[in-house]
Amino acid sequence: MGYYDDHYEPYRQKQKGNRRGTFLAALVGALLGALLVVFSIPVLSTWDVLPYSVTPKERGQTSKEEAGNQPTVQENVSVNVVSQVTKAIDKVSDAVVGVVNIQEANFWSQGGEAGTGSGVIYKLANGKAFIVTNHHVVENASQLEVSLKDGMRVRARLLGSDALTDLAVLEIDAKHVKKVAEFGDSDAVKLGEPVIAIGNPLGLQFAGSVTQGIISGKNRTIEVDLDQDGLPDWNAEVLQTDAAINPGNSGGALVNIEGQVIGINSMKIAQEAVEGIGFSIPINSARPIIADLEKYGQVRRPYIGVELRSLSDISSYHLQETLHLPPNVTEGVAIIQVVPRSPAAQAGLRQFDVIVALDGQKITNVLDLRKYLYTKKTIGDDLKVTFYRDGKKATVTVRLTKESF
Repeated sequence: MGYYDDHYEPYRQKQKGNRRGTFLAALVGALLGALLVVFSIPVLSTWDVLPYSVTPKERGQTSKEEAGNQPTVQENVSVNVVSQVTKAIDKVSDAVVGVVNIQEANFWSQGGEAGTGSGVIYKLANGKAFIVTNHHVVENASQLEVSLKDGMRVRARLLGSDALTDLAVLEIDAKHVKKVAEFGDSDAVKLGEPVIAIGNPLGLQFAGSVTQGIISGKNRTIEVDLDQDGLPDWNAEVLQTDAAINPGNSGGALVNIEGQVIGINSMKIAQEAVEGIGFSIPINSARPIIADLEKYGQVRRPYIGVELRSLSDISSYHLQETLHLPPNVTEGVAIIQVVPRSPAAQAGLRQFDVIVALDGQKITNVLDLRKYLYTKKTIGDDLKVTFYRDGKKATVTVRLTKESF
């Protein structure tokens, strides 16, 4: 046994040394392997994309569940809607009112409200408020009422009305009136200038309606047939606009961007194929009419005292056989009747005289004569009338007076 032990002792010592070497080699190998694994993982830069396995929480984000528990921050945003248009409307809208035409029952109608239009309060004086509207709005009324901005209806008195210019003036108690419209300068308007129409289209249900457009035309001429005989009695000079003007807007205001009234809405072409064409009486033309209606109850126009007919409406037979005109005279106005003791009668004008010029200016028809007489002359003026009688040309002077009723 001793031999055995002694014999193998060197071998055992050698085996122990080998195990120690193996252990150290394994340890060194493990360390080297670990270092290789560590250094083989790339370092992420700020521009790298995170692996899909990284959670939103690990990225510093809030999950939907957590977001639901967070307090909600509300921010109030203020939008300024005030503009030149809104300022203009605020300035004048309270002065635009409704005008209700009430008629008594008769054989032809049951009476009641015959129609509703619009009007503009333009003046306060001596406890009264004065309103301009259209003649056709108040025509044939037995009673008139004005509907104010707040819906209150008050009795109105008709001061005067003029069919030729389609204007009328009303008067009401001023105690409920808070605002008066300002008149502007209709001669200063330009094509394309923005305008606003304010009134009561289709009645008081839509009171104070506002439409916007532009000035589409100036000095437009519209023929007016007052007696419905198919012949024009007057050429109304109007402003044209594409701002919507509907039945009930008549008598309302056409307003510029400064909130000034530049026209009184009066007419609309109502044809199936026509849209966006409305007309307004220029306020500069309306001013003297309004003043006369307010003060006198009628328009004080120069008066001649004749009944007239344009040559274009007379047959060629009567031009030669009745009027005895030279063949070259085809334009002018024939006197059909002379009122006794009128300015024309006193100046010596007679039936069948044919007027061809006034103060040296050519007259082609009745509309020309009325326009010159009503816009260029005043009561008390002298008017030189050039005419033909029995084929001979002559001139007389007529002293104009006001028409007597």
